[in-house]
Amino acid sequence: MSGLKVRDVMTTNLVTVHADETIKEATLKFALSGISGAPVVDDDNRLVGILSETDILELVMKYQDKLRMEQPTLHVLSMPFDFAGSEEIKDIVMRISSTPVKEVMTRAVLTSSPDAHIIDTVERMIEKKVNRVPVIEKGRLVGIVTRGDIVFAIYRNKGG
Repeated sequence: MSGLKVRDVMTTNLVTVHADETIKEATLKFALSGISGAPVVDDDNRLVGILSETDILELVMKYQDKLRMEQPTLHVLSMPFDFAGSEEIKDIVMRISSTPVKEVMTRAVLTSSPDAHIIDTVERMIEKKVNRVPVIEKGRLVGIVTRGDIVFAIYRNKGG
């Protein structure tokens, strides 16, 4: 693994979220793509942040007191964004789903270059407790490397 570079394991078929998209739109992308987070880009496809399920759940938790009064929070999370019971719950779900990604995304993003050694990136990911690292080359987003990509690369290269 010591000789592997980020470019050897990164995913280049990227799912990105635009900073002006809503949480509803981002959540749909996550669900349809089977991912739990994605780089956030501007109109020029430059990295401006990262959005994860944790960011979305933290937004939901801002409404936890009101949600608890109405019904269990997890029930609200399992409902489609366009359906809810009481008017107050409908209002909360609408506020959450219409929140722009840029309001909840993480702006300080750990990034890597394609030529970085994967072991260095792994160390930084563990230290910072992040699951995914956008890969930047010449100021542009060119890929992403996740913990899963790295584990798969270790498995794939175990014989040689």
